[in-house]
Amino acid sequence: MTRKANQSDVIILGAGLIGLTQALTLEAHGLKVTVIDRADPADLLDPKNDGRVSSINSASWNMLSAIGLTEKLEPHGCNIDKILINDGLKPGKLDFAPDENDGPLGMMIENGVLQQTLFEAAQAHGKIELLLPKQVQHIDRGDHHVSISLDSGEQLFAPLLIAADGRGSAVRDEAGIVMAKWQYDHSAIICTVTHEQPHGNTAYEIFYPSGPFAILPMRKDDQGRHRSAIVWTVPREDGPALAKINTRAFQAELMKKTGGFLGQMELQSDRATYPLGFHHSTSLTAERLALVGDAGHGIHPIAGQGLNLGMRDVAALTECIVDGARTGLDLGDAQILARYDRWRSLDNLMMSAATDILTRLFGLPGDTSSAIRRFGIGMVQRIPPLKDQFMAEARGESGDLPQLLMGDLV
Repeated sequence: MTRKANQSDVIILGAGLIGLTQALTLEAHGLKVTVIDRADPADLLDPKNDGRVSSINSASWNMLSAIGLTEKLEPHGCNIDKILINDGLKPGKLDFAPDENDGPLGMMIENGVLQQTLFEAAQAHGKIELLLPKQVQHIDRGDHHVSISLDSGEQLFAPLLIAADGRGSAVRDEAGIVMAKWQYDHSAIICTVTHEQPHGNTAYEIFYPSGPFAILPMRKDDQGRHRSAIVWTVPREDGPALAKINTRAFQAELMKKTGGFLGQMELQSDRATYPLGFHHSTSLTAERLALVGDAGHGIHPIAGQGLNLGMRDVAALTECIVDGARTGLDLGDAQILARYDRWRSLDNLMMSAATDILTRLFGLPGDTSSAIRRFGIGMVQRIPPLKDQFMAEARGESGDLPQLLMGDLV
């Protein structure tokens, strides 16, 4: 078949963390990719527009290594060598600490750094075309190809369209994919702090009835001060007020939540507030369309696995596409899409359900609920096989893993 002008092997909508990772994994296997986003690159790469820090688990880190990015990211990241979980500041804890030979559980990376690294890598590859800022005017997913018309008048063609355009994905809704969704009565306050005592490369998750309070390890700042990211889940109605109280009062609230075990904390960044919600698609595919990341699912940040779920989507979809290409299939073939949907739907559903249950369980007030939670934490702590299974989930190393998550190209 004659190749059309402006034709790619795959078109990706969305140049965020997941969209660019998807582009790079496909390019690493020799495919030509076009990425479209309506955002101006200057806005997309401005760290002030996303002050979040992401936990990249060891499986996702393997994929970033396979496509040659970890050497650039490592100087900016902080290993997660241990995870410690408490119900409030009460006695009893659950800790996950792998053997020294197993390596860290993951890496904490600022979203701004990750976005910049992915964007520069995509720019450097001739088989990735970045069209920013561009607005999609019309999408036609036909029997033989996908056709996209842009506001600039350009028309693009590919056998497959990948939606990585986030929770409000217009192409997902246009495809008629049904979503289960609801809002939690929570907002997350996110900021960066310095503190007197070293964090020991430990991620802390402290559960309160009002919501979890996470302290995530970061590299020291330029002045050598110990530094961590805070993800503080609060009742939705309290979020705006807590984000705006004066710095001294906010620091005092942080000290109450931590009990001071890291010493005095000082706020080092602006405070951002994000409303929290849940959404899960009934399918990750439609005709010549695949959803990845937040376009297909969104979970509570209680387990820090949102971005990693999207990375698993990327790895699985890449393997399905590359295997299909090697057998001579049209890249938008229903067989490829069905395999991807089967592979990812159950895992996404199980993780989504688990985080939703945890959110509700740890949000139950009262001493009885707290006692039950601490009993459960103690059981996991005392049963090594169960603890190992939880640690494998945290690493992203459970289930049917795509090759990329084991550090290998397909």
